[in-house]
Amino acid sequence: MTDAVDTVTPEAGAPTQAGEPTQAGAPTTAPRRGYARLAADESREDYSLRYAPHSYRRWSPTMVASTALGGIAYLADFAIGASIVFTYGFTSGIASILTAATIIFLTGIPIARACATYGLDMDLITRGAGFGYFGSTLTSLIYASFTFIFFALEGSIMAQAMHQALHIPLPVGYLLTTLIVIPIVFRGMGALAKVQAWTQPIWLIGLALPFVVLAFEAPDSWGAFASFGGTEGAGSGFDWIGYGLGTGVALSLIAQIGEQADYLRFMPAKTDENRRRWNLAVLAAGPGWVVIGAAKQIGGAFLAFVALDAVGKTHALEPIAPQIEALKPWLGSVALPAAALFVVVSQIKINVTNAYSGSLSWSNFFSRVTHRHPGRVWYIFLNLAIALALMEMNMFAALNKLLGFYSNVGIAWIAAVAADLVINKPLGLSPKYIEFKRAYLHPVNPAGFGAMVIASTVSIVAFFGVFGEVAEAFSTFIACGLALVLCPLLAWLTGGRYYLARKNPVNGPGADVPDITATHLCASCETAYELPDIADCPVRAGAVCSLCCSLDAECGDVCRKAPTGEPVLMPLPTVGGPVVGGPVVGGPSAST
Repeated sequence: MTDAVDTVTPEAGAPTQAGEPTQAGAPTTAPRRGYARLAADESREDYSLRYAPHSYRRWSPTMVASTALGGIAYLADFAIGASIVFTYGFTSGIASILTAATIIFLTGIPIARACATYGLDMDLITRGAGFGYFGSTLTSLIYASFTFIFFALEGSIMAQAMHQALHIPLPVGYLLTTLIVIPIVFRGMGALAKVQAWTQPIWLIGLALPFVVLAFEAPDSWGAFASFGGTEGAGSGFDWIGYGLGTGVALSLIAQIGEQADYLRFMPAKTDENRRRWNLAVLAAGPGWVVIGAAKQIGGAFLAFVALDAVGKTHALEPIAPQIEALKPWLGSVALPAAALFVVVSQIKINVTNAYSGSLSWSNFFSRVTHRHPGRVWYIFLNLAIALALMEMNMFAALNKLLGFYSNVGIAWIAAVAADLVINKPLGLSPKYIEFKRAYLHPVNPAGFGAMVIASTVSIVAFFGVFGEVAEAFSTFIACGLALVLCPLLAWLTGGRYYLARKNPVNGPGADVPDITATHLCASCETAYELPDIADCPVRAGAVCSLCCSLDAECGDVCRKAPTGEPVLMPLPTVGGPVVGGPVVGGPSAST
């Protein structure tokens, strides 16, 4: 491959065949498109803009699930839970957390299963689940904003720990928390899997120890916590307005399913032999994250309550201070370094995931807008730069308002995708499979995209109080309800005709596909890819991979604008051929 981002040497649109491979496996002619070295290295690139082939999915269901769950070690849950309960009181706060967790769990089930089944990330699933090829660029931005908002939040928590333990100034701490993740994220899924596995014992001990200490040293604390009325005068009883507002804050985490999907796409194919482990792993690593997340929110609120008198409200909302106070009875002067170690490990575990997922999302966005792809790793720096700017602006101080606003957009997106998977596909309002390739999709599908835009617009207007106090408090419920109703309604009104621009004769319904892992040689980059990653291209007069299709700025979308109804004649696919990229050398064992 060349160091150029892409090079198209023949005359644009010339319907020539790809170079035939020699016995040594190299094409006899130079490929039309060459990728920059980092973009061509799938051990780092991790098939960031395309289908994850079966030849690459060498991890066991257990390993994929444990890696995905390692990414939810974040302590933002502690801060969010404490903020909700301090603002709205115990009863309304806990009800908010549990309600949000239920919604996140239910919407996450179909998305997790789709990502694991089809080997696709959240952006590619969104394309085929009612948004269209360009319609999902907006959700790429929504998802990217989730990753840098929460990177900034988690980085702020780590910087607070560094400041308290080592007296590092916060601005310097923000920079250090940003730089420390780069070498790990740069190396992709293999490195992330190792980091999550190696740090898991430390994290589990650090997570459980404060609660064990308090169970012995302050056994009556839970009873007192249950009657806590908050710090803002909300009272310990139930209040509908506080419940609605608190649920909105907790629902800001709904886009976390996207980060889980970035791991779930590497789940091996489900077989009769691994069916039970596969189903359990997908459930645990997909929507199951929120079970742990909700427990952490409640636990974080409890620790902050116990530490409130000793450290004050401001520091009680910073996870490092309650950790120290809880550990002091047993660890004494060692409590500070022990708590700081736990916080740093936790934040590294989540922020490598935030940075990794953000790089995928930005790659998806810019590849469609610019038709160029220099490689996933370059977008790591863009995502981290934005996160660092947010940290320096002290976004931690505006936590509730920021997350409450974001949740209105995030839940409209996730609910629309879930509605397509759970309602539209079973009812025949949309295709039974997920189509993600540019060659077969309309630019925008009003079913999902329209549902999200309408639902989020109405809910944001409500969030700013235009429709009154009650609508403001329940704006996220409005977003969720509208998206769930509008997606199937719009699909029905449009007859589902905006899901596919033309039929997929390569691996779509009705195609004769004896082996889904069979490969075609891409006529542009002359690399072999499995059938789900291949489209038939009339301009190239043969097979093209999904990424070359996305990056082609000169084809004029001939296949979509004037379909002849006749598929392009292609040679028979190769069964059992290698796929460039392959499993990560030194990565986790498939037998784990």
